[in-house]
Parts: sequence; C-alpha cells; structure tokens
Amino acid sequence: MTATELPGRAEVDASIKVVHDNADRFFLWNYERNRGQLVTLYNKAMASQWNSVTDLDWSINVDPEELVATSPQQNATVELARAAAEEPGSPLRNWSEKEFSQLAIEALKASLSQFMHGEQGAMIVAAKIVETVPWIDAKYYASTQTMDEARHTEVFAKYLHTKLGEAYPMSPFLDAQITALIEDSRWDVAYLGMQIVIESLALAAFGRMLRSTEEPLLKKLLRYVMSDEARHVAFGVISLSEYYPELTDTELKERQEFLLENTLRNRSRSTTPEIWERMGVNPDAVVPYLRAAAEKRDLNPFQSFQHGFFAKLVPNVRKLGLLDANNGYLRERWGEAGLLQFEFADDTGSDYESYDEVAKDRAAAETSD
Repeated sequence: MTATELPGRAEVDASIKVVHDNADRFFLWNYERNRGQLVTLYNKAMASQWNSVTDLDWSINVDPEELVATSPQQNATVELARAAAEEPGSPLRNWSEKEFSQLAIEALKASLSQFMHGEQGAMIVAAKIVETVPWIDAKYYASTQTMDEARHTEVFAKYLHTKLGEAYPMSPFLDAQITALIEDSRWDVAYLGMQIVIESLALAAFGRMLRSTEEPLLKKLLRYVMSDEARHVAFGVISLSEYYPELTDTELKERQEFLLENTLRNRSRSTTPEIWERMGVNPDAVVPYLRAAAEKRDLNPFQSFQHGFFAKLVPNVRKLGLLDANNGYLRERWGEAGLLQFEFADDTGSDYESYDEVAKDRAAAETSD
C-alpha cells in the first residue's frame, strides 16, 4: 500500500492547503542591536505576553442568543436582512424573530471564523518575516509576533468551538490576500500586506466588535488581541520607514499599486454565502433583495468598518512616505476617493502603547493588591 492509498489521506488533504513561497531566507552573523525602536518594541512585546489559559476565564457560560440580543449594533447583516424582508417577494418575508436571531448568531460565527483564519495567516506571514528580513532586531520581534498570532488563532478557535459552534470556511477574499503575501518573493511586501493593510483591517474589525459586545469573555479576548495587533502595525511602520527611502521610484510605484489594489480596486468583502445556506435560504435568491433594500434605505453594512480601517491605514502609509512618492501618485488617487480625511488620524506606529490592555489590567491588579 502506497502513502497515497493510506486510509484517511483524502480527509487529511482536504483540510490542508499548500502554498509555495518564493522568498530567500537569511542567516545573519551581525548580532549588534542597533535599531533602538525595534529593541524597545521587542522588549514591550516580551513584557506584554499573556496566557490564553490563565488570563481568560473559559468557565464563563455564553448563551449565543443572549449574546446577540444584548449586542444590537454588532451585526449589520441582520439590519440589512430586516430591511430586505420588507421587499415584495423576499424569501425573508415570513421570517420571525427566531430566524433573525439565528442569522445574527451565524453572522457572528462567520466573523469570528474569518478572524481565526486570518490569525493563522498572520502567523504564517510573521514566520516568513522571521526567515526573510535581513535585520536581527526585526527577526527577534517577528518571532514574538509569530507567538502572538498562534495565541490569537488558538483563542478564536476555542471560543468558536466551545461557546458558539461550527466555524465557517475561510473567505476567498482573505484566502487570496494572504496566499499572495506568502508567495511573494519580496520580504517587505509581507510587511506591507500584513502589518500595514491586514493588521489595520483587524484592528478596525476587532474594535467594532469590542464596542458592540458586553459578553465578558469575548470582550477581554478582543481587548488582549488588539493589544498585540497594535504593536504589530507599529513593527511594520518602524521597519518599512527605514527601508523605503532606499528604494527606487519604480520599486515604490509597485508598493503604491499594491496599496491601490488592496483598497480602491478590490473592495470586495465576502458575504459568506454559507450563512444563508445554513439558514435554509438560497444565496442567489436573497442577494437581489439585500441589494434593493440597501439602495432604497442607503444602507452600507461596511461603512463604519471602512472608516475604522482607513483611519488606521492612511496615517501609517503617510509615515512610510508612500502617499507622496512618485509626485504624489497615491495621494492623488486616495484623495479622489476621499481617503485623505484620515491622513492625520492617530497612527498606530506611535500610539500602540495606548492599546496595551494587558499592561493596564496588570497595573490595576497590583493596585488592588
């Protein structure tokens, strides 16, 4: 019997995706620690590590129906579905509150599932940075990030499995984003795509969910994950701010095009059609009613999320010099899209300490003792 004939091989293969990485790996023989900001960030990361087992109270009971009922602002999908139900001929027209409540639960599970998959992608990309970045201080910090992302993947998976139920598959949009970063031969593109773009997306998404939930376990989990993610964005800003002045205009144009592709040209967001399938609704049948409801009522389920995302992304990109490189190529295009309103928002490259909920909790505990 060959290896390919072993029982269960097909099932194992179905749960694995192979991605081929084309980047060079660097051993370094210069161990001098001469990048002060990265040293400071590394020391901060070491001091702010938290334990997913002892720092989170997994004994807390979570009632999914109560969770979504007490978080009315959490799910824009449900708001849009309620509006779509009023459309003549809508497949949601006869839904009761029970169906809307279950939709809210499924949408929450879908969001947390994308968080989980994204964190595993971040873990893989951080590990790639450890191997490919040519600075020892950056290798040290990326190693702490790899541990952070492993912990994030673990806690989202555990919350889904023990508190809510079956996870959803990775969205094609997120899958394509992360796969492209793993496959790219340029080490700084892993930084730009993960630390600057995807981590900004994560901070916006986590912050939106954090503001809308009072469930104590999820709330603390999100607070601690965001503490780590803010440092990760700072890591990208610090590293790329040093590297990008060395690049040619042509090389910088490639990075600007990358940002355009991941902001203006590709604004698709997965609607996770599996949500509707689990609700017993044909996705193709319901989408026209969702669109009609959104147009009539001027509903944009992603508007507040997009604002949060760009408020993190644009000021960090400005610090990298990519707004004004090539005679303001990116500034002009983002300006036409109205994104420059966020140019001078607080950038995570310098305000990451304000996110450190782990340190705040430890200081509060010491005071109470």
